[in-house]
Amino acid sequence: MNDPLTPGLYIVATPIGNLGDLTVRAADVLRRANLVLAEDKRVSSRIMAHVDAHVPMRTYNDHSDSADRDAIVARLGQEVVALISDAGTPLISDPGYKLVREARAAGHNIVTVPGPCAAVAALTLAGLPTDRFLFLGFLPAKEKARADAIAEVAAIRATLVLYESGPRLAATLGALAGGLGPREAAVARELTKMHEECVTGALPELVARYADAPPRGEIVIVVAPPPEAEAPSVEDLDEALRAALAAGESASRAAASVAQRLGVRRKLAYERALELVR
Repeated sequence: MNDPLTPGLYIVATPIGNLGDLTVRAADVLRRANLVLAEDKRVSSRIMAHVDAHVPMRTYNDHSDSADRDAIVARLGQEVVALISDAGTPLISDPGYKLVREARAAGHNIVTVPGPCAAVAALTLAGLPTDRFLFLGFLPAKEKARADAIAEVAAIRATLVLYESGPRLAATLGALAGGLGPREAAVARELTKMHEECVTGALPELVARYADAPPRGEIVIVVAPPPEAEAPSVEDLDEALRAALAAGESASRAAASVAQRLGVRRKLAYERALELVR
């Protein structure tokens, strides 16, 4: 017989499409919990039936307020409460962080039961750098706010990952192309489902593909980081150093300022500055 679960809040990842992706541990927690917090009970009932879990469910979503959280936190000292979202890992562009924060502040046990996540799944398919990535969730719907959000991250040297819906896909791809240029990107949809696909190409190409054909299903967009800037030539370095020296800067100060501005090694800039003042 399994040991009893320690009371507390269990953050349980659920499948993003294929029910076979639910982990054995997640299924066990859902069957043995005293309460399951579901973003939409109608959606979650399918998962509960799949694992033969007969546990009371309570709605917890973006509309839940502090009174709802207080009532849930009050149960954590004596009961096992599992938090799930409609699909994937709770808190990743889904409600839950306020509940986790308040449960932690109250000193309760918090356990993660990891599993599927659409953002990570799309990264594995896209063929773009994964050593550093920035998850943006959903961009704003309004054009100006969306453009501003893209401008804020345009220079960040990381792969960008964001969620989108079919009807908004073309507009979002257009805004990304306008704000980021012709970067390589991928549109992944219906991940782990029968019609899973991952379409790759430069952003303008993807804009054209989806302009008149909005796809169905849940979508993840992955965009490559900005290209590496070209190293300045010796002539460019010398020109910048001459200008700094002519403005009265010492060789050391000129080398420091120019190195930072052009992105070169300070030692190299200093050696060139010394050559120019001889």
